Amino acid sequence: MHEFVPALCNSAQVQWDDLRYALALSRGGSLSGAAELLQVSHTTVGRRLRALEEGLGARLFTPTPEGFVATPVGAELVATAARIEAEVFALEARAMGCAEGLEGPLRVSAMELVFRAFREAFTSFTARHPGVALTVTTSDDEVSLTRREADVVLRLNNRPPEHLVGRRVGSLQFDVYAARALVARVGEGAGLGAFPWIHWDERLNMTWLDAWLAEHAPGARVAIRVDLSAAAMHELIAAGVGVQFLACVEGDADPRLQRIGPSDPFARRDLWVLTLPELAEAPRVRAFTEHLAQQLRATLRGAPVG
Repeated sequence: MHEFVPALCNSAQVQWDDLRYALALSRGGSLSGAAELLQVSHTTVGRRLRALEEGLGARLFTPTPEGFVATPVGAELVATAARIEAEVFALEARAMGCAEGLEGPLRVSAMELVFRAFREAFTSFTARHPGVALTVTTSDDEVSLTRREADVVLRLNNRPPEHLVGRRVGSLQFDVYAARALVARVGEGAGLGAFPWIHWDERLNMTWLDAWLAEHAPGARVAIRVDLSAAAMHELIAAGVGVQFLACVEGDADPRLQRIGPSDPFARRDLWVLTLPELAEAPRVRAFTEHLAQQLRATLRGAPVG
């Protein structure tokens, strides 16, 4: 290791908050990328970086057309910051795991579809446990529990990550849905290949749908390619632009839509409530997990498949 780095890390000038900015710039690649990670302005990131470099008397990053690149000293500082971050987050998780009582913050990440379909389970939890300050974020992207981006995640996955623990609370069946007006135009009982399809933007690499269409809807025309949220996709189908897969728990509840074609076991996904092992017995996490499991199972009993 560069002999300058131990001096940096032992310096009274370097605080964890300073290291956070260097770490975020390394991950974000730009001032705006770091600002988004830290939820501050890009000018704040630039100012904090300049102050850090001036205080240490060393350049940590070099701006390039592709983004900020860490210098050798900066790379070692970032590696040290990542280790400290991991230790801080692990300590926070252990502290939360040892906490008693049903009070305090709880951050949950759920796929947008899951939150929309089961939002009443979240609201009933807050009514039942008013001492828990629940924060819900919806994202179809993976979040890191080890980096404390969430305490609990709800995910559709037939093979959940091995480093997480939790319970399977049911399964969701996805089927092909069309607007009733589109079915009337194409013809009741028409094959899947007779309908226009909504496909994903080629940059998303959803090649699985190409293979599925080749087998189940040969000759199908792609009406439009999109990169949309689940809610926007639902509305595009309802508008009659084309057909696509929707979760039956949502599709069957929309009178504008109807299922076309048989259910495919390929399109069934298990629904899991997951957390870190050290958080599993925390009262807030355990209460939320048990409540969601109870509520979702009750809801899924009325779904077409569960």
